[in-house]
Amino acid sequence: MKQQATTKADSGFSYSQAFFEELVDTALHHARTVGATDAAAEASEACGLSVSVRKGELENVERNRDKSLSISVYVGQRRGNANTSDFSTAAIRQTVQAAYDIARFTAEDPMAGLPDEADIATQPRTADELELFFPWAVTSEQAAELAMECEAAALGTHKRITNSEGAAVSAQQSHFFSAHTHGFR
Repeated sequence: MKQQATTKADSGFSYSQAFFEELVDTALHHARTVGATDAAAEASEACGLSVSVRKGELENVERNRDKSLSISVYVGQRRGNANTSDFSTAAIRQTVQAAYDIARFTAEDPMAGLPDEADIATQPRTADELELFFPWAVTSEQAAELAMECEAAALGTHKRITNSEGAAVSAQQSHFFSAHTHGFR
């Protein structure tokens, strides 16, 4: 599967929404191919920064970047789930097969399954419409300064407070695409 990157300057993400749609569609198609009666999949990516300080000193700066594909496969009322961070076609097939194998050997659950098609929202909405995405382009230096200001403010509330467990500032963002075989996208 060809990886499509977004413009990093725009979002900080490495993968486009279109790439995630293709990834999820590939997983759902393969689930049907191996014999699943239904399936749901989600591709996601997250990135962020965490900075902590203690006693006015920088303690930790951590950056994270994660990606995953999760697939739930249903064989009747039996459900199996598997995840991967490898977006290659071979890895997707192995992950779907693993979820299918789990479902085959799981006890039936009369409540397991996807929602009825009549209960599915069919009008897609964007993150802008839902007002869910508010990126904060904070640098590690700015985050450290803010954490130090927070710790200093806490220590300054009373003269008997002379120690703290520190302060931390984190900025995380993620995006994902979900779909299932009952038509949700």
